[in-house]
Amino acid sequence: MNHKQVKYIAVIGIFVLSFISHYVYNIIPSPLLSIFFPVNESIWEHMKIIFTSIIIYGVIDYYLLIKYNIKHNNFLLSLAISSIVSIPIYLIIYLPIYNLIGENLFISISILFIVIIISQIISYYIQKRNNINSDIISCLLIIITYIVFGYLTYYPIKNYLFFDQSNNKYGINIYYLGN
Repeated sequence: MNHKQVKYIAVIGIFVLSFISHYVYNIIPSPLLSIFFPVNESIWEHMKIIFTSIIIYGVIDYYLLIKYNIKHNNFLLSLAISSIVSIPIYLIIYLPIYNLIGENLFISISILFIVIIISQIISYYIQKRNNINSDIISCLLIIITYIVFGYLTYYPIKNYLFFDQSNNKYGINIYYLGN
């Protein structure tokens, strides 16, 4: 197995994990899991699905790279950057379509798949570069992203990105009162 094949498998693995991630908080509601998994149906909360699925799959990805003795420089950097950039990439593609036609499950899932492919292409090319000693910075970026997710879950911005139309609320427990 070569590096590209491992990344093809990663696309499928992350895609499957995305569906599982969507329901984790509903099955096991807890304050800790609310940081990592979506607590409502808002656009913003769904960004946790992409980010967390890439991070979780990173463990499997690392194992496969080691198992098949594939050179993988900058693994944590590739994991941090590919997961973080997947958020704005998704929003840049999704929001214009959402603003034109509204919510469409097929389009949302198709965009998710495209973003996962892009994230793994980014990851692949970062891992192919010469080694950059950036493990501490990469870990800090991932931690900071989860801090932001946690904060915005409990203190969401009153913006349509954070509004769950199906439950008429913002965040984890802040109900919309028309303000």
